[in-house]
Amino acid sequence: MAEPRGRVLLADPRGYCAGVDRAVIAVEKALEIHGAPVYVRKQIVHNKHVVATLERRGAVFVDETDQVPEGAVVVFSAHGVSPAVKEQAKERSLLTIDATCPLVTKVHMEAKRFAKDDYDILLIGHRGHEEVEGTMGEAPAHTQLVDDAEDIANVQVRDPEKVVWLSQTTLSVDETLSKVDSLKARFPGLQSPPSDDICYATQNRQQAVKQMAGECDLVLVVGSTNSSNSVRLVEVALEAGARASYLVDFASEIDEAWLEGVQTVGLSSGASVPEILVSEVLDWLAARGFPDVETVKAAEERLVFALPHELKTRRATLAVDEKA
Repeated sequence: MAEPRGRVLLADPRGYCAGVDRAVIAVEKALEIHGAPVYVRKQIVHNKHVVATLERRGAVFVDETDQVPEGAVVVFSAHGVSPAVKEQAKERSLLTIDATCPLVTKVHMEAKRFAKDDYDILLIGHRGHEEVEGTMGEAPAHTQLVDDAEDIANVQVRDPEKVVWLSQTTLSVDETLSKVDSLKARFPGLQSPPSDDICYATQNRQQAVKQMAGECDLVLVVGSTNSSNSVRLVEVALEAGARASYLVDFASEIDEAWLEGVQTVGLSSGASVPEILVSEVLDWLAARGFPDVETVKAAEERLVFALPHELKTRRATLAVDEKA
């Protein structure tokens, strides 16, 4: 063990949220029930380690449903899909398992309801993100994407008194509210969603990082570069006072030069990151003089989501068949 150089502040909550846990288990249960291969449209969650682990068990990740053999089993990722994707799957007679996070489904339902009432919907989110594509697909004629300042300046609505904002669930809370303020400056009648669209887990992980960042010379966030909520944690750390912050998938990606002059390291992980990857970073830091770990707790999380109903029905059918 190296000579002690400093301490680690460990964010709590971190890692898996209820929606990610549900989605990963959905693929595992689908493999148990149907056997390999089970196809998954897009990455089930945005994490390299999780995807690679499921691939070894027999999951096959594809970009679109037309890459899935007719009649095969396909799981829709936690980020959700548009009605058009569901229709394509039906046309190919695919056995679908919808692992969309219930909090994303909530935003889809809001989009449909506001479109039915003929509102213009301003969706705050990142262009090209799967969740955004799925939500926009629920009401394409009524929805406009707001990603940056240019979008805010150029967006047009039919009736300034019938416009509402919705958001991608994994955004930075502060950045989103800043965009809402800018939109309200243009459209004072802008309405808010009936409940917060940014998910509880995203907010809790950002709050934990905010609480510790001011004390940190360096904040490490475990997560993949295509994970929106993980990328946001790096940004939040820097905005909240950390001298430096980096995103890594694995402990092996950490540059020892980052530790020069560092006394306090903050550590968190995105909502799609299994705890084993955080443990490996803690071991890496301990071997380099940071053995002392202090937890910074921002919230208690007890939420658990039920498995997709397609799995529960098929598990019950399987159990009956086995008894027969």
